[in-house]
Amino acid sequence: MTAQRFRWLTLWTCIGMFLVLVVGVVVTNTESGRGCGTDWPLCNGKFVPAYTLESLVEYTHRAVSGIEGLLVGAVFIWTLLIKPAQKEALIYSSAALLFTVAQALLGAAAVIWPTSDAVLAIHFGISMIAFTFTWLLDSWARRWAANPEAVARGESISAAPQGKTSGAVPTGLFGSVVAILVYCYGVVYIGAYVRHTASAGGCYGWPLCNGELVPKINGATGIAFAHRLAAVVLFIAILALTLWIRKSMAPRELKTLANASLALVVAQILSGWLLTATLDSHDIYVFTSLLHTIIITAMFSLLCLLAIRAKQLSRR
Repeated sequence: MTAQRFRWLTLWTCIGMFLVLVVGVVVTNTESGRGCGTDWPLCNGKFVPAYTLESLVEYTHRAVSGIEGLLVGAVFIWTLLIKPAQKEALIYSSAALLFTVAQALLGAAAVIWPTSDAVLAIHFGISMIAFTFTWLLDSWARRWAANPEAVARGESISAAPQGKTSGAVPTGLFGSVVAILVYCYGVVYIGAYVRHTASAGGCYGWPLCNGELVPKINGATGIAFAHRLAAVVLFIAILALTLWIRKSMAPRELKTLANASLALVVAQILSGWLLTATLDSHDIYVFTSLLHTIIITAMFSLLCLLAIRAKQLSRR
């Protein structure tokens, strides 16, 4: 397989995983998780489900996930056949396969057996990680397509274009970004838990919660407020990280990634305001919730790339 064809395969795999995320959010927001009963992989005992909204949404999610599973398997096999000297591509494709299988098994278990909201929230987190690895693999494939001779010569293709890597990576940057990544995953998990427990209505108004700076912490209000508070801390952490990178002699590439991460965390906060503003309009809320999910997924993936590039550039 040529570099360009491999790039097309990784691109469609990445798009497919994005669709899995999107349809999964639609399943949750339309409460279609039980649209196929407790049957899996069939839907209410049939290969073609009954024409109800819930069954069609749930079965679409299964169909998209199944096709994506085949794409992830194919891209993993072709990565093995390429035999790149650098293990970066193999790590990405292996991790994508691992987390895709994990999310499929967890999804099947959620259908067949009663599952807690906490476990369902983990299901989204695993899907987001699977998407991140398909996105990182596509980024690698894009660099390979731009310089196919590098793989043939056994050279690294992790370098950015000339002129973007000059400078020194600040000491401790990699560890700092990883720490923020771990915390970001926790924020994502709380947000998914808010969605699965239908706790978004626990905090009306924005930025105050039910008109109070610190509301009474109980039930849905406590869950929703915890997510808001965690999001504020995440914003402060990414802001501090970005200012640190800007003031340092870090390569321009790292500064660009940091600026983009800061822009996305601001966009995520604003999309949270949109969620609150559309709580009483279910049809609109489905779309604002999708926007919220898309932004946090992009931000998490970008932070992963920032950590990887900080590590790679520090080795020069």
